[in-house]
Amino acid sequence: MNSLNSIQQGTIFSIEEFAVNDGPGIRTTVFLKGCPLHCVWCHNPEGISPEPQYMMKKDETTVCGYRITADELASRLLKNKEIYSLNKGGVTFTGGEPLLQYGFLLNVLRKIKPEIHTAIETSGFASEEVFREVLPLLDLVLFDVKHTDPAIHKKYTGVDNQLIRKNLECLCSSGKDFVIRIPLIPGINDTKENMLAVLDIIRDAKSLQRVEILRYHKMAGAKYSMIGKEYNPPFDPEIPPRVYNVFEDNNINTIVL
Repeated sequence: MNSLNSIQQGTIFSIEEFAVNDGPGIRTTVFLKGCPLHCVWCHNPEGISPEPQYMMKKDETTVCGYRITADELASRLLKNKEIYSLNKGGVTFTGGEPLLQYGFLLNVLRKIKPEIHTAIETSGFASEEVFREVLPLLDLVLFDVKHTDPAIHKKYTGVDNQLIRKNLECLCSSGKDFVIRIPLIPGINDTKENMLAVLDIIRDAKSLQRVEILRYHKMAGAKYSMIGKEYNPPFDPEIPPRVYNVFEDNNINTIVL
């Protein structure tokens, strides 16, 4: 559990305004720092460490990540509440894994609800208690599904998917609006068997809005050298992933990006 101090303060590494791909309408996307997963295809490696870190950009060293209080962040977000309401937008919390800083996240959510539509993009890797406590304060959940097989999931993300499966099942029965996002990685999860396994979990969820299939982009490794790391994915990034659209075949709205 988070300490009282960490509930009052959190660490973020970016705030992007006028975002349009992280939920309905025009949104502000807040990137919380720290992630318990270490996906071999991670697009935001600067979000993995929970601590601020040096990052080289255009021959200039900057610090990625800074501390902010829940009051400060909530105040900044609330300033745009009229803009959000005009276009049915809102705020999306992502990362990293925002549930890693769940105490801080809860604090901010409680300060901006019900004035602002709230969403979270999450891997679902958190205790069931944490997931159930955060869920009522959200209007939309963007749930990333990496792989359904426990052994494969642990091999390529560093963690077992037992908690993720439980939280996904909770979400499916909760009545909360949600979107499934599948980062499609060549040779790892781009199999028909994996897609059908995801379908089995979500097919009866009445509040599922759609499935978004996100094809791997070979530019994903560009940030690693900026934080002093080498990017050596255990797959060929030049090979396009296979797309098995089993969801649309089963009358589930699907977007392939």
